[in-house]
Order: sequence, then C-alpha cells, then structure tokens
Amino acid sequence: MAKIWFDHYPKGIPHEINPDTYSSLTHLFKQAVEKFSDLEALECFGETLTYAELDQLSDVVACLLQDRYGVKKGDRIAVMLPNVFAYPIVMWGILKAGGVQVNVNPLYTARELEHQLNDSGATAMFCYNGSTEALAAIQGNTSVGCVVTVAPGDGADIEIPAPPLADGLGKSEALSDLLDAYADQSPAPVALAGDDTLFLQYTGGTTGPSKGATLCHRNLIANTEQFKAFVPEANEPGRERVVLALPMYHIFGLMVYVAYAAIGAKAILIPNPRDVEGFLSTIKDAGFTVIGGVNTLYAGMATHPLFKEVDFSRCKISLGGGSKIFRSTSDRWEAFAGGHILEGFGLSETSPILTLNPMGQSGFTGTVGFPVPSTDVKILGPEGNELPPGEPGELCAKGPQVMSGYWNRPDANAQTFTDDGYFKTGDVAVMHANGLFEIVDRKKDMLIVSGFNVYPNEVEAVASELDIVAEAACVGAPDEKTGERVKLFVAGNGANIDVETVVEHCRRNLAAYKVPKEVIVLEELPKSSVGKILRKELR
Repeated sequence: MAKIWFDHYPKGIPHEINPDTYSSLTHLFKQAVEKFSDLEALECFGETLTYAELDQLSDVVACLLQDRYGVKKGDRIAVMLPNVFAYPIVMWGILKAGGVQVNVNPLYTARELEHQLNDSGATAMFCYNGSTEALAAIQGNTSVGCVVTVAPGDGADIEIPAPPLADGLGKSEALSDLLDAYADQSPAPVALAGDDTLFLQYTGGTTGPSKGATLCHRNLIANTEQFKAFVPEANEPGRERVVLALPMYHIFGLMVYVAYAAIGAKAILIPNPRDVEGFLSTIKDAGFTVIGGVNTLYAGMATHPLFKEVDFSRCKISLGGGSKIFRSTSDRWEAFAGGHILEGFGLSETSPILTLNPMGQSGFTGTVGFPVPSTDVKILGPEGNELPPGEPGELCAKGPQVMSGYWNRPDANAQTFTDDGYFKTGDVAVMHANGLFEIVDRKKDMLIVSGFNVYPNEVEAVASELDIVAEAACVGAPDEKTGERVKLFVAGNGANIDVETVVEHCRRNLAAYKVPKEVIVLEELPKSSVGKILRKELR
C-alpha cells in the first residue's frame, strides 16, 4: 500500500525515527536520572518521589533480586500491582537486574493467574497485598518460588492501611522490609541490548488462553520515539505532568509512562480510577498537561458533578485508546477541556501504538489517525489481497514497535504474521483518501444480519449520542430469520432510560438491519480493568 499518509502529515513530523536512540530501557532511565535527578518523578497519595529517589530505590530492588533471589539476565519476574509507587520502583529494579517483567492484572482470578505464571515460567513475583487471595489459591501449582508482597504506601513514607494478606498464602516477604534490609546497596551491572526481551505482555485471551507478547527493549524505545514525534508541543523536557489513570500493567499506560519518564515528566499515579470522585479530586488542581484514558473513563469523568472544577488550563493533550472514542464523548470532553480526545490505535503486540491523531487537528476526526513514523500498514481482504483506500479489511502492520512473536507459541506466530512479515491485528479498518485510518470493528465482534455486516462500534456510537445513555454495548444474538439480530445493552448517567427512545433514535440514524431488536438496560456495563466494555460477558 502506498504510504499516502506521509502526504498529509503535519509539518515537522518525521517519516522515520531511530529505534536505537537508547541501547536499552535502562539506558533511557539512566539518562533521565542524570538530567532530571532533582525533579519530581512520581506523585501518589499526595506524596512525591524525585528521579534520584526513584533511581536509588530501584537500585535496592535490583540488588535484592540478584543477591537474595539469584535473578539472572532473562529470568521472568511477575508484577501484579496497581498504579502505586512500588510499580515503577519494582519495574526499573527488575530491568536493572536484567530480568524480564511479566505484567499481571491485579484483578485476575486464580485460574487466570495460574495460567500466566506457568506459561511465562516466572520464578519470582511482586504481588499487591489485595491480590494475594488469588495467588494463595494456586501458589503451589506454579514455578514461583519467591513472593514479595506490596502494600499501597511502600516506597514512600506514607501510612496507608494495607489490605490483609490472604489466608493460606505460602512463604512471602514484605517489600518494605526488603527495602530496609538492602538500603543503599547497588546491584551488579547487567549488559542489555535492544533485542533483549523486556516485557511479556499478555493478551486478553478472548479467543482462548492468553498469550504473552514478547516485547524487547527496542520495541518500547521505538514506540516512545514514535509517540513523541506526534506530540511535539507536549514533549517539553522537565515540564510535563502526565495523569496515569491507565494502569501501568496495561501496555498503553506503561508506554505513556516510559515516554514521559524519558523527558523528566512527573507521573501522577491514580491507583483506582473507578473511584471517579477521588480521581477528579486528585487531578483537579494538579496542573496536568497530559491525560490518557478509554472512552468509558472520559465519559464517566465528563458526566460527574466535580468535572467542572478540574483545572484544564495547562492541559495540552487528552489521549484515547483501548476502545473506540465516540464523538459524543469527545464533544462533552472538549466543552470543558478545550480540546478533543486524540484517538490512537494499537495492541499489546505493538508496544502499543500503530496509529495516532497528531496534535493540531481541528475538530473530531472519528478516526485513529495516521500510522506513526517508521510504520508500514496495509489493509488485506479475505483472500489476503491488498485493498485500496475506502474498502474495509484486516489491518496489518510492520514496524520496529511490533513484537517478535508470542512467548513459546510458534503455532500462533505462524497464524499471526503474513508471509512477508506483517502482523495481522484482527481488526477491521479502512484507510480514507487523506491517509487517516478508521477502525470499523474487531473481526470476531462483527455481526452478520441477513448477509449484511453490522459493526457494533457504529451502533454503540449512535446510541451514545443520547444524553440519557452513558454507556452502550452491542452484541449479536441468534435469529432464525436473519442469522443474527442486533442486541444492545445500555446504562444511564443517572437518568431513567426509555427503551423506545433509544430504538427510535437508532432507527432515525441507522439502516434498518442495524437497528437493535432488543435493548436491555443495566445499572452498569461489565468492564475490564482499564475500563474497556466486555462484550464477551454480555454475550
């Protein structure tokens, strides 16, 4: 596919980036510490840590991993933590010790956790106190021999009530005790290169057991450089303040954190963004310049009474990803924040960003933007043929941010990459004549009604235009006449939802075969830990 998007790039955005800007992520962090040692690196629970303090604490973690647990280069270390001080402290410590970090959702069930630990071969684990119940249930069935428990205030002098450890938890040690025991000690240096494995980032497992995307140092470095190229006005060294409501165990939140750590930004950590009132209270006077989230997070914030008190005077960009950003959500956000949400697209397998709307565009594009520098994208039809602009097909991509493959899954790798090395995303997209890409839907979520394709995102976006609808999710239901029928779940924003009003609005704005035949009202729709609505649970 001709890279027509280059013809529409805003002035100043390069076509290529250098994925070897840093030799490793530890090199990136070392340079940041040297330049910004006295600046605040993190804020959480009203306390802060400087870059120098973060560096020293992560040295302690690296030292205890090497000395106490015998961690060597390439060993997998699981991290099951929310956005608290300990997350970046532990992350940089693991990388300094040469370990491979296995990111784990703290809300995982015992079954999900057991699969991920055994699949990755993790030998040690940092586990949030509140997640130890899942670990206790399967600890003896895994390869994990060393468990470090983490309380909310670990890494800073904060007295915060910690969730109790689960009954039945096997041998473990508290991070706070280990930080004291190894204070002021330095780890043995480990030589790292761009192609060394950095993270095992597990996919959601919607089509089977989750798979570990093998991401190397070069993948993350490339994506941070690609991201920074698209947001030049929000890339001032030592001056940015980024709100991290997206969990860092999710690749979107993790990459944004790394990109801004590289330039000495302060990361404002939000441990529980579902507490919208507490979240807004934390950021309303923070003077933040960057914020990221999924559609449901922005929608929840924009409809909360406290939202109007948030100071947006320094906000430069609001990033959206993980799920489609609806025009109605972006319009509500723009009315207060002064700018639309910049939507992008990516996956765990791509570190994550493949496409992004650049800064400076006027209005809401309804697209996921242009491919970022050094990224090649094409749209393939059912037979593997390349499709021209305007025709929907599977989006496939190649670039330095794309994973080498799934951990120990040669079978999956063979199915995931084309013969010429493009990663098949599984998403249906269309490239417009101006080089902007629009995600139509996931291949597996598409409905076929009487032979016609129905994309849930379109139905959900129309329903969400109504002020009475805060959230919407569309799924297919079996139908004897049409094969499938459209079934819509909605949740309100405090107002009562009249089903007929929703159906009539959809009827006025959608072709007849796309109009929901069923509308079910729920108090709240099921969501993932990052706020993505889970259609599979609604099915």
